[in-house]
Amino acid sequence: MAVAALHREQPLPAVRVTEGSSDPVAVLCRLFALGREVGRTQLDDALPRLGADGLLRLGLVVEHDGVLAAACDLRPYATEQESWWVVSDRSEMATGGPLPTDHVLGIGGASTTLASWAPRPRVERALDIGTGSGVQVLHLAGHAAYLVATDVSQRALAFARFTLALNGVDAQLRPGSLLEPVAGEQFDLVVSNPPFVITPRRTGVPLYEYRDGGRAGDSLVAGLVRDLRDHLRPGGVGQLLANWELRPGEDWTEHVRGWFEGTGLDGWVVQREEQDVADYAETWARDGGHQPGTAGFDDLYAAWLDDFAERGIERLGFGVVTVQRPGTEREPWLDLMDVRGPVASPMGPTVLTGLRARTWLAEHGDDDLLDTPWQVADDVTEVRTGRPGEPDPQVIQVRQGGGLGRAVRLDTLPAGLVGACDGELTARQLCSGLAVLTEHPVAEVEQAVLPTLRELVKDGLLR
Repeated sequence: MAVAALHREQPLPAVRVTEGSSDPVAVLCRLFALGREVGRTQLDDALPRLGADGLLRLGLVVEHDGVLAAACDLRPYATEQESWWVVSDRSEMATGGPLPTDHVLGIGGASTTLASWAPRPRVERALDIGTGSGVQVLHLAGHAAYLVATDVSQRALAFARFTLALNGVDAQLRPGSLLEPVAGEQFDLVVSNPPFVITPRRTGVPLYEYRDGGRAGDSLVAGLVRDLRDHLRPGGVGQLLANWELRPGEDWTEHVRGWFEGTGLDGWVVQREEQDVADYAETWARDGGHQPGTAGFDDLYAAWLDDFAERGIERLGFGVVTVQRPGTEREPWLDLMDVRGPVASPMGPTVLTGLRARTWLAEHGDDDLLDTPWQVADDVTEVRTGRPGEPDPQVIQVRQGGGLGRAVRLDTLPAGLVGACDGELTARQLCSGLAVLTEHPVAEVEQAVLPTLRELVKDGLLR
């Protein structure tokens, strides 16, 4: 119950649960996660080797009138395979007030989203743009030999250096904006949780280093997408989180498509959320610790609404952008998808498989597609919907249990093909059988199933 409340940014249940407890975990949670003062004796008991004096020498705490308070946020962070420590600035929940503009984030929703979606092939060189406290570098260290991380904030780089040292991870940390510190260098994998928030350029609106890139609209992320080509090796992959702004009647796919024109990059963009301007303004006005109902919050809210109104912005999209530099001479592919529902966690394996499937489709024609034996993935189920008593279903769908959770509606011929895909016969052989059963020409059956076949192969429903 207390943990669930913390995810809603309500500390009181956790404060009550840990209050008066001498358990070391409870003491350290109160100190570092909840921002409460702790006595020397409690810390000496909780950390028998280090003690309160050791924490003071390290600069992790400060002392006032015999009690100690955390100077930073220090907490464990883990995946199923790894366990780390992450150090950052204290959150507004711990400080009880708005954040300073040079605040360094710890483990936030955006960082965990990027960590979940990032593909994890074994690579030689990897880059993290806008590293913050170094969370993405911890993940990259498990599958990259040479690590570089950049950040415009010297304070962020100092926290990242501390985080990496605590975990025994070696990486080059370079100061500078976005790709400037790696001019002339190329990488196999680039990840970025960039400062993508669209903030009004108005007096009195604080610009937080961790979220505001200093450029108008979504030009920062659009520029980053375009600039990635020169920093990716052939076959290299880049992934970033992004916001994009949309005017009345504007389709998000057309807006984002423009980012890729002339880049020569493959692109796969998944829109995960769309907000109207009021919802977006509330989210980011509250993000820095300003509470609804206060004068400061209302002023920030109004500034966002005024800015969007003046520039004709109606709504904003959020999603994951994955790019790939083709490894061969060919036309780049572009796939723009809207997926709002739950997806697999982690998503990285799905992204990597999807990149490979889309690349295979881009490099092979219809004949190759038909001459390949396909098999229905283990997580795919079929759903048939019809009227009671009717012999035939009105709707046939195949649904993916993992990955993107795709649901694809099938017409009669594609449904017959998918039902027979067991990895033994090629799609062309199956089409010949369907032609006999339905008394249609083979060429007609092949043309009827090809679009659905491509759709199912690219998202892993057929393998």
